[in-house]
Amino acid sequence: MRTIWQMTVLVLRTVMRDRLLLAVGMTGVVISCAIPAFSLFSMRQVQELSITLSLSAISFVLLVFTLLLGSSSIWHDIDRRFTTSLLGLPLSRSSYVLGKFCGISLVIIGCGLLLGVIALGIIAFSSTLYISDLPILWGNVISAICADICKYLLLLAVALLISTVGTSQFFPFFSSLAVYLAGSASQEVSEYVASQYGKTMSPVVRETSQWLYYIIPNFSAFNFKVYAIYSLPLPVKNILWSGTYFLVYAGLLLVCAVWSFERREMQ
Repeated sequence: MRTIWQMTVLVLRTVMRDRLLLAVGMTGVVISCAIPAFSLFSMRQVQELSITLSLSAISFVLLVFTLLLGSSSIWHDIDRRFTTSLLGLPLSRSSYVLGKFCGISLVIIGCGLLLGVIALGIIAFSSTLYISDLPILWGNVISAICADICKYLLLLAVALLISTVGTSQFFPFFSSLAVYLAGSASQEVSEYVASQYGKTMSPVVRETSQWLYYIIPNFSAFNFKVYAIYSLPLPVKNILWSGTYFLVYAGLLLVCAVWSFERREMQ
């Protein structure tokens, strides 16, 4: 546990040296200026549009950070032969992978919370520009932000798993992006295959789609934006289901990542 914490601190220092928080702060300033202005283009849905743009901006920024940090962290260490010298110390490969995950996770959580606080201020300000008939359910907005953070932590686990077997810088990045796109659409594809229209498809295609639905992470399970935008009641069972799904799936991915990295040959 101590070695995992030391690796986590090392990752955090590396990220701080790269001035990532400065980039997040600048992004927050741009969002603060742009979203209220764009929200005014919607004459009667300023509040709804500001919530939509705020949550979308947070999601996009976290997606970029997750792909860049998750897909390149291990590969850069291997390419610079930093991993070889680091693993020569009393540091196991499992501690190395888990420390990487914990360090980058803290960065993603910190960025998400910082942008989330900025977004809450933007939404509160934009809602005063045109009074909406719908109340702002702040619990739903916060739940949507936290669910997005969990979604990208799950994507981080995917990226680290691919990085443990990747031999180039671009393979983990584009593979993780492909998994994200597929996982974001898997729920809709599964529902279409199960519908009346899906019965006209080839049985092989239907079975393959169903298997892929259970294998690929279902990122749609973390989409609570509709509940936040239109102030709909958010069922507690949805939150519990998403949280359980995240813990189980991320745990399995990390176990696979550790298993893969322990069997990888270092040159």
